[in-house]
Amino acid sequence: MAEHRTMQRSALLDAARSLLSEGGTEALTFPALAERTGLARSSVYEYFRSRGAVVEELCAVDFPVWAAEVEDAMAAADTAEGKVEAYVRQQLTLVGDRRHRAVVAISASELDAGAREKIRAAHGGLVTMIGDALRDLGHEQPRLAAMMLQGVVDAAVRRLELGGAAEDPAVITDAAVSMALRGVRG
Repeated sequence: MAEHRTMQRSALLDAARSLLSEGGTEALTFPALAERTGLARSSVYEYFRSRGAVVEELCAVDFPVWAAEVEDAMAAADTAEGKVEAYVRQQLTLVGDRRHRAVVAISASELDAGAREKIRAAHGGLVTMIGDALRDLGHEQPRLAAMMLQGVVDAAVRRLELGGAAEDPAVITDAAVSMALRGVRG
């Protein structure tokens, strides 16, 4: 029975990822989750008390995977500047990944304080990772520099999210990397 519940919960999270990816947070409704999974709407409520709870769980499950991919890309770089470039490039590469699309949609939505706090804590891990590289580059306030650097990444993510309305993804990524590296050199 517990295994069946785990499978249904997993199916609900997968459906939530798809809905967020296709239509943003407005698309994430309990009727839509029920329809996608073949569960009764009342069953969806047995797993999650609110949309915010679905979002919190998606963050808890998906963000660590995404952060680990960024961390791996940074670990493969030999220099502090290489780590900064990997930090930017890997996040922008993951924009096309369905898990990340869910995280982007979630970040853009109106969330309850608990969900927002979990996202902030998860982002905090990334900020800490890049802070070490920025310290190595001689930044006296690496945490502040990391927040600014993440702002460049977030702006590039929003630009990529526009799809055909914006520039080619490679152009956006290269511009973000260039801006990040010039900025972190001070």
